[in-house]
Amino acid sequence: MAKIALLMPDGTFQRQISAAHLARLESVAGAGNVLRFAGLDALTADPAAAQVAVIVTGWGAPLLDAAAARALPALRLIAHGAGTLRTIVDPALFDLGIRATNSACANAVPVAEFTLSWILRWNKRLPQFEAAYKASTACFAARGEAPYQRIGNIGKTIGVIGASRVGRKLMQLLQSFDLDVALYDPLLAASEFPALGARRADLDAVMAADIVSVNAPLLPETRHMIGAAQLARMTDGALLINTARGGLVDHDALLAELRSGRISAVLDVTEPEPLPEGSPFLALDNCWLTPHVAGSLGTEIHRMTDSVISEIALFLSEGRLRHEVGPANWATAA
Repeated sequence: MAKIALLMPDGTFQRQISAAHLARLESVAGAGNVLRFAGLDALTADPAAAQVAVIVTGWGAPLLDAAAARALPALRLIAHGAGTLRTIVDPALFDLGIRATNSACANAVPVAEFTLSWILRWNKRLPQFEAAYKASTACFAARGEAPYQRIGNIGKTIGVIGASRVGRKLMQLLQSFDLDVALYDPLLAASEFPALGARRADLDAVMAADIVSVNAPLLPETRHMIGAAQLARMTDGALLINTARGGLVDHDALLAELRSGRISAVLDVTEPEPLPEGSPFLALDNCWLTPHVAGSLGTEIHRMTDSVISEIALFLSEGRLRHEVGPANWATAA
């Protein structure tokens, strides 16, 4: 049977691969056919390298290029137990017939949940209520008065930028609520919007939503796609949520808007990342910063491992992949 090599640092292995995962892999590859390597040199130097058909990678794994492929003549699949493959796979491998898949769909789940949690919190103005209550219990008696009459999770517009894996999962979650969803994605056919529970909108219209969620991939053409002109479209009191990549937003323009107090932001990603000590963003009361934690952490990591094992089983039994990344989608894959 095919040999499967786990290629990842020890810390990643400990976080991502449980005894149950190893048992599942052995059920797919056969007893004794699951090998573990902390580095590429150790893998290519092993006599079993010539029989490795599948490599499972994780955070911190090395780049696999044509030189590595020459030492792995049986290699058919690279299955990445995390998101982006850009630091793992040299696209030249596709010309050698080597295929690739990742766990980006599994990782999209906690990112979408993180975003949803902020949407629900913001529409109820919970951050403001919390601060006001701690400052004075007088806010308890005034909670039903203006401007509180305008809060709530009914009738608000949520702007989604990008029908990415995260964007799609977020829109799926939003279908359980009485919220209007406006989607901007110039690559999506008009016929696809209704199935996603969203209406088609241009970028200006999406930026005018009550809450704007950034879910696009960072590509040369999307860098700073949200600049001063786009931020100026946001309504007073609106919230910008960025869980995608910091480079999608012009941070100088965002800082100016935040300092005005007109809008607020939740930034799980920034440019640069992490922010330097003393960054003005750290001092803003209307900017909530988290250290790139929206994606899979702790027990959520196991969902990504489960996903990649299912992909391997499908590939070895039927030659198919549900979440393939290859020449057709490499340019737009996150």
